[in-house]
Amino acid sequence: MTTAPQPPRTPPAPQPPHPQQPQPQPARRAPSLTGHLAPVPDEIDGTRLAVTGTLPPELTGRYLRNGPNPRPGEDVPHWFTGPGMLHGVRLRDGRAEWYRNRWVRTRALEGVPYLDPAGRPDRSAVSANTHVIGHADKVFALVENGFPYEVTPDLETVGPCDFGGRLTTSMTAHPKTDPATGELLFFGYGAVPPYLTYHRLSAAGDLVESRQVEVPGGTMTHDFAITGTYAVWLDLPVVVDLALLGRGMPYRWDDGYGARIGLMRRDDPHAAVRWFPVDPCYVFHVGNAHEDAAGRVVLDAVRYTPEVFNHFWGGIGGFVPGGFVPGGFGAAPGSTVLHRWTLDPVAGTVTGEQLDDRDVEFPTHDDERTGLPSRFRYAAARDAVVKYDLERGTSAGYACGEGNAPGEAVFVPAPDAGRDEDAGWLLSIVSDRAGAGSDLLVLDAHDMSRVATVHLPRRVPAGFHGSWVPDAD
Repeated sequence: MTTAPQPPRTPPAPQPPHPQQPQPQPARRAPSLTGHLAPVPDEIDGTRLAVTGTLPPELTGRYLRNGPNPRPGEDVPHWFTGPGMLHGVRLRDGRAEWYRNRWVRTRALEGVPYLDPAGRPDRSAVSANTHVIGHADKVFALVENGFPYEVTPDLETVGPCDFGGRLTTSMTAHPKTDPATGELLFFGYGAVPPYLTYHRLSAAGDLVESRQVEVPGGTMTHDFAITGTYAVWLDLPVVVDLALLGRGMPYRWDDGYGARIGLMRRDDPHAAVRWFPVDPCYVFHVGNAHEDAAGRVVLDAVRYTPEVFNHFWGGIGGFVPGGFVPGGFGAAPGSTVLHRWTLDPVAGTVTGEQLDDRDVEFPTHDDERTGLPSRFRYAAARDAVVKYDLERGTSAGYACGEGNAPGEAVFVPAPDAGRDEDAGWLLSIVSDRAGAGSDLLVLDAHDMSRVATVHLPRRVPAGFHGSWVPDAD
């Protein structure tokens, strides 16, 4: 089959800073926006995409993925701060019908500053560049410092959403859907009190609960976990430092803050958080959590040591001790490894263990088992998609080839009732590190064999998170 790209759409023009907004300190361009991280200059539509292999007809829906993409001529000081661009692939009846990409047209893209002259945030003036999810018949582009942005299934921007005025904080880019209730659980955090707020959205999309979580200060709280009983908090030592405003992102490592994991009962709005101190570390992404037969909470996540975090953070434009680090992305000493903590609310103890020595990120699982015991995890390694069998303590991978970088692997369950946990497919955008091109890879999650490759009409920059939105939704 042939690819028929449509004419590119003109990118929205960068806007000058607000005349009343204090100008930030000079900042350099993020050092890593080259090769497979380099932005693309425009929006295109491609149809009748070429496919190698056979697409399962059960894959009828849209694969959507989000990530930062500065416009032509627009410098950004940190990889995480570019305006959000959505990439979508439409699959139906064994065909790849289209690919398209669109900037999320937020108020920030129109030139509205995040902070007004009094320092108050405009939570609709954000990048919306981190995740894209479906909930209650809507699709949202997410970033953790502001409101979600509703978009259409065809990636056109509808606008910011504050759930009828009830959401007064930011919304994390990593909400969790409770598979038993269909509720969407999430949180917001900020640089000033309240530093952390828990929220619960009904299955119908109504914000029905918000409660403050007491923490000593503002930190980069990127992710959390849930179980049937608890919300699981990560209070870790990457702290807000407002002196860094205008220099990338205002966060840095703080040895004095400490590190701890908290358990908060979901069924008691007045329950205090039970905190468990852990060795200093950082976590961007959680794999899953569950309660075992003894009532202990088992949490899996990708763990960064202080040294590994600082090397990574400096390599993408963040502030580290001694100043900014030129380059270094993807070459951190040591590794970012899958780690497990077991927290015992009765004994008040916590233990930790490293589950593997492979350098991975973007851990995923079957979302129908969020907060429940689950056997399998999936993750992206440097040049492979990895599957962990946590019951057997083994791992297997699909090698994408030297020079190819896989993104997050989204698990799509097979439609069979009573299916095995790994019955389904993994979808991941794989990009050539030299910037030559990208494909949508479809793997059989059971045996990690390649089912199909959808050849995309353009390179897709390395980004962050995505979702499968089936037609039934």
